[in-house]
Amino acid sequence: MSERPNILLIVTEQHRGDCLGIEGHPVLLTPNMDAIAQRGARFSRFYSACPSCIAARRSILCGQDPQTHGLVGYRDGVLWDPPHTLPGVLRENGYQTWFVGRSLHQYPQRKRFGYDEMETTTSETGEVNDYAEWLRDHAPADSGGWYGGGVMHNDWTARPWHLDEHLHQTNWTIDRALRFLRRRDPTCPFFLTLSLIASHPPLQPPAFYFDRYLRTGVPDPVMGDWCNPPEPGTAAGGDPVSPVRINLTGEALLSARAGYYGLINHIDDQLRRLINPVTALTPRDTVIMLTSDHGEMLGDHGMWAKSVAYEPSARVPFLVAGPRELGIAPGTVIDQVATHADIMPTLLDMAGIDIPDSVDGRSLLPALRGDTAPVRDSLHIEHAPRQHALTDGHMKYIWRSADGREQLFDLDADPEERHDLAADSAFGERLARWRQQLVARLAERPEGFVDGGALVPGRPYGALLPHGGTPTPFLRERFL
Repeated sequence: MSERPNILLIVTEQHRGDCLGIEGHPVLLTPNMDAIAQRGARFSRFYSACPSCIAARRSILCGQDPQTHGLVGYRDGVLWDPPHTLPGVLRENGYQTWFVGRSLHQYPQRKRFGYDEMETTTSETGEVNDYAEWLRDHAPADSGGWYGGGVMHNDWTARPWHLDEHLHQTNWTIDRALRFLRRRDPTCPFFLTLSLIASHPPLQPPAFYFDRYLRTGVPDPVMGDWCNPPEPGTAAGGDPVSPVRINLTGEALLSARAGYYGLINHIDDQLRRLINPVTALTPRDTVIMLTSDHGEMLGDHGMWAKSVAYEPSARVPFLVAGPRELGIAPGTVIDQVATHADIMPTLLDMAGIDIPDSVDGRSLLPALRGDTAPVRDSLHIEHAPRQHALTDGHMKYIWRSADGREQLFDLDADPEERHDLAADSAFGERLARWRQQLVARLAERPEGFVDGGALVPGRPYGALLPHGGTPTPFLRERFL
């Protein structure tokens, strides 16, 4: 390309990979997200290598795997200085870099990591929050603000958004992005990161979207023959209104899933304000990329939230469209395994910018152009203190670090992971091969996961590796 393209990176939150119309979802409407894939490409095997927010966003920022950047679970309040960042390298090469929406979820929140400017919001309380300040100025004084409806940021409870629709965080984020595009420097290309809190709880989409999925109905959760959900209506561990395991039934289940789908549908409609052929951006001169930090179990296998290696938690959307000169054939579907660390080298490659040596990820541009050579043989997925996993997009091996339990799934024959093959003697040799691959991946880890060529369960497994940054006194680590 003679000129470097503009770049729009859209990052949703807690958005499952199967929650796209183009993935064949039975009820969810996402025509604008689908259009990105129809004009360009969709990766059907794109995974979060550490499926929770902070670690995944680190990988997007610096192009490194969790094991390299040092955050392998959820831990707040860690000072971290990567050698190179995606916005930093783009800015050094003439891009105007702007961040709008859900914060980077790094510490401190206002650290820019190479962005010229940031307008941020967060679902946490007690942090600088441009959206919350704006909402105080525009919502009724007695509304209770963002949480005035009584639904909080990790709850399964759901209800319609209690304020006017234009006051919703999704609407605000799109508004601020459009404002940037009106005011940007037209003499240089831009890199705009659009970050949405939805579909992360609170599960409170505008009433139209909530009612749509109450009316159309939602598919039932998937239950594998290996899972052991709690008794109906009871929670296992933590706050019963925001647990990681609960077996919801009836209206509680319907409302939670309807609220989740409604949030995604609302995002999709709002994206039409930003991506359209008449008044806003198009792939003619802008690379448009959409992904999410991690997924949501949404009741599948009796689980909620994220941080596990199962498909609903670890697999996320990855859609790319761009100028014709990039050579991406419309409607391309790529089943190679890819991950967030690949975003930085891919975008730099598209812009004709050298990729720093600190980057672990691979440029996906050759695959987008039709090259069938594997991007990688397999991907390591982990989350402290729960598990390690490996997948090549066809099989998935999971090892629970606490007790050594193994699982093996055939994703081609069983994409919903209903049947655990680890105890099936017909798969014994394959299980052993995957186990040895994980031994090789973990052999040098400081936790001591490997001894004498074998995996060792029960080792201390914290979220922060020794090189992962400097914790602050109020640091929190969560088992999500």
